[in-house]
Amino acid sequence: MKRAIPALCLLGLFPCLLAAQDMEGLKRLPPFERAIRLVMRFEGWHGPDKAPYIAYGHRILPGEQLSYGMSREEGEALLRKDLLERCALFRRFGADSLLLAVLAYQVGHNRLLGYGKMPQSKLIRKLERGERDIGQEYLSFRCWKGRVIPSIERRRRMELALLYEPLPQ
Repeated sequence: MKRAIPALCLLGLFPCLLAAQDMEGLKRLPPFERAIRLVMRFEGWHGPDKAPYIAYGHRILPGEQLSYGMSREEGEALLRKDLLERCALFRRFGADSLLLAVLAYQVGHNRLLGYGKMPQSKLIRKLERGERDIGQEYLSFRCWKGRVIPSIERRRRMELALLYEPLPQ
């Protein structure tokens, strides 16, 4: 029994150790590759049961002819295309465009930029004012139906840690 407790502790720590190794490996990649790996990790593969989403979270748009039979390589190429399009939307934010593109990939660019009666997000307004302390605003996108979702919060924290580059002091 005494031997089982340390083993259980080690098993409980294993996910944390694995996450730390993942972070170190991801930090060695260029920023765009980090973003791709993060989205692939957190979105996972979407099959027919996740319609209207396909591959790594691409929403099928009207008129698009995409098949659920696509390969993982085709899905990654589609993800790269989608992230580049979102980076272009946020180009005016410079180094933050990639971070905003990754967030917009999950929540939609309209939630950030505003549309109709929905105003711009606090995150975008703060960046437009030139303020760089955006951690709280970025983490505010961790809720679903008004509740904080721990898995989304972990995702946001990892995105901030790997993609946000504060200006040097």
